[in-house]
Amino acid sequence: MNASPLARLALALAYPALAHHASVRHDGVLAALALFDIAVFVLLDALLQRRAWAWTAVLAIAAGLAAGAHSRFIHLPLLLMPTAFVALVAWTFGRTLRAGSTPLITRIVSAVEHLPPDQVDAVLRDYTRKLTATWAAMLGGLAVANFLLALCAVPGGLLDGLGIAPPLAISPQAWSWFANALTYGLIGGLFVGEYYYRVRRFPGRYTSFLDFLRRMAVLGPAGWREVLREDARGRR
Repeated sequence: MNASPLARLALALAYPALAHHASVRHDGVLAALALFDIAVFVLLDALLQRRAWAWTAVLAIAAGLAAGAHSRFIHLPLLLMPTAFVALVAWTFGRTLRAGSTPLITRIVSAVEHLPPDQVDAVLRDYTRKLTATWAAMLGGLAVANFLLALCAVPGGLLDGLGIAPPLAISPQAWSWFANALTYGLIGGLFVGEYYYRVRRFPGRYTSFLDFLRRMAVLGPAGWREVLREDARGRR
């Protein structure tokens, strides 16, 4: 049984809202709820499969977060979460640019169009390699920016928590707007904007943006795992 896409989407949308309000209000309970949201998101497949270890883990996490909700350290994971998430996605794109590996977006096009990667049109292969590099660079830059802002937030930032005055202090609200709103807005903007550019560059491939999303969704969890797998089948 696969995790419900709607449940996963709801958890993904809930996290930035919870994290933002936790940071703006400096609310430990909301911070604990945001971290619990992430835990459930990560364990969702196993939870829906009724795996005992997953339910034990999620209950233990819930108990730990409830106990630490009023600790001054409860906000530290929220400061690092955007950096860790965006850096992980940047690495996922970037690792497929190594010599001998098929770029991630080339793999996606290959899977959506049911073609081996080497049968994707040469012009489109070149475009998808450059687009994969663009995503890796933008996400890497956002990860660095998120980390620097987390260092400089006052009060409650990483340096402030260690008793070190940052060279440039910013408010927790400014950090949170960037980490929990602008970061995802920029990612969404590139995703949507690139689609419309691709439609003009390669006309006739999609009937609409909803058709594009539907074709991506049709891959399903198993298809996406295959796309992301780094093995001989993912290489040229």
